[in-house]
Amino acid sequence: MAEPAKRVLPVANLREFFRDALHGALLKQHLSVEDQTEHYVVNVLTLFARSEALYESTSEGLRLKPLVAMLCEALAAPAGTAERLRTLQRLGDVSLFSAGFFAQGFAAKLIDIDYHIAMGGRAYGALAQANSHGRTRVLGAVFAELSAKFQPLVDALHEVSEGAGPRSDGDILRLYEIWLKTGSARCYARLKDLGVDPTRAGNTACTH
Repeated sequence: MAEPAKRVLPVANLREFFRDALHGALLKQHLSVEDQTEHYVVNVLTLFARSEALYESTSEGLRLKPLVAMLCEALAAPAGTAERLRTLQRLGDVSLFSAGFFAQGFAAKLIDIDYHIAMGGRAYGALAQANSHGRTRVLGAVFAELSAKFQPLVDALHEVSEGAGPRSDGDILRLYEIWLKTGSARCYARLKDLGVDPTRAGNTACTH
């Protein structure tokens, strides 16, 4: 996931690394989530750090299944079945991870970060409703918080994934594009720190 130009740091325990990095990012973003939700996100990051867990094997090699294909699979499964819930959960998890770690790469594609945020938030929302009663109420509360705070959590994952400020005009422009599409408080603050005035009405993001 790291760019070639970035120094790769050795990590003895991946789960502990993500736990500490995410907790620090949540504090920096002033985002409060329940412990169970934080643990869930750490588990997602740890799982998808392995490419074989994130990507699916195809005749062309490992590929990331399109979100719309996951949604169609979920809708094709009978309502309330384990198959539908499992597919919705993967849709939410992949959307969260992708929006948090691959946002820069979306710039050249037709489907951008706002699409991932919408798809993931709705998937988690459906899971929250399905798990709102009985023994799975705690899990339902986790999904409900993931749905309600999906975009701020994506901001926190951006913090985890980047670890450094933008290094080019293209990086700054991408921050501006993400802010326009999502209203990201983190992108807004970073643009202001960089001397950029992010205003929706203007034709340019930069002030001189």
